[in-house]
Amino acid sequence: MEAHSDIPVVILCGGQGTRIREVSERLPKGMVEIGGRPILWHIMKLYSHFGYRRFILCLGYKGWEIKQFFLDYRAHTSDFTLSLSQGDHQPQFRNGVADENWEITFAETGLAAGTGARLRRIRHYIDTPRFMVTYGDGVSAVDIHNLIQVHEAGGRMGTVTGVHPTSKFGEMQVDGNVVAEFNEKPTQVNGWVSGGYFVFERAFLDDYLNDDEGLFLESEPLQKLARNQQLTVNRHEGFWAAMDTYKDYEWLNTYWDTGNAPWKVWGDGTRW
Repeated sequence: MEAHSDIPVVILCGGQGTRIREVSERLPKGMVEIGGRPILWHIMKLYSHFGYRRFILCLGYKGWEIKQFFLDYRAHTSDFTLSLSQGDHQPQFRNGVADENWEITFAETGLAAGTGARLRRIRHYIDTPRFMVTYGDGVSAVDIHNLIQVHEAGGRMGTVTGVHPTSKFGEMQVDGNVVAEFNEKPTQVNGWVSGGYFVFERAFLDDYLNDDEGLFLESEPLQKLARNQQLTVNRHEGFWAAMDTYKDYEWLNTYWDTGNAPWKVWGDGTRW
C-alpha cells in the first residue's frame, strides 16, 4: 500500500449551496464558515490528522473564492504585523494555525457538471493505484485509518462510509394507534445513508465513469458498482453532519463555539 501522504484526496466543492442561501449567496458552499474557517478547511484538517496531504479540489461555482483563500492562507489564519515603511511590505505572522504540509491542486471542473463528471475530469491528476473522495459540505469524526483498512479487507473497487443521519423531525414510537414515546430531535435515526468518505481503485475512473456532463456519482456509477458487488460499506457509528440548511449552519457553529466539536480530532498546539 502506498504511503498515506501519497494518496490523493478528491473533494467535490463546486456546489452553490442554494438551500443555505443566507450565508452562501456570494460564496461557494465549501467556503461557508464554521467558527471563522471554511467547512472545506475543517474537512482537510481531518484528513491531514490521519497523514493525508495531497488534495484535489473539484471547483465549480465561484471557484476563485476557494483559490483566493488558500493563496492568502497565512493571512487568513494568523495575526500579523505589516510595516508600510518597509520596502518589501512583508507581514510578520504570529499566533496562527500551524503551517500545513498540504499540496493542493485546484481543478476547474465546470459550473454545471455533475459529481461523476467532476471526478472524470480530474482523472489525469490521479497518479496512484487508489484515491479518496468526499464532499465539501460535511464534517465527521470518521476514522480514516479504519476506512482504508476496511477498503483493503473488502478487496473491492470502492468503499463508501455509511452513517446514521441526524433526524430533522420528531421521532415517534407507536404502539397501535397510541404514541408510546415522542422524541423531539433524536441524535441519530436507524438505517444507513451514504456519508461520502469514499475510497476507490483508480480503475473506477475509466470503468464506471463517462464524459456525460450530467453524470452524478450517486446515480449510475455507484448503483452499477453495487449491482456488481464491488462496493464495500465502512460503517461509521460516530458523529457525521452535512451543512444543507441555515439551521445546520447554526448548529455546527454552536458545536464549535462551545468547544464541543466532535469532528475536531486534530490538535496542533494552536487555538485551532
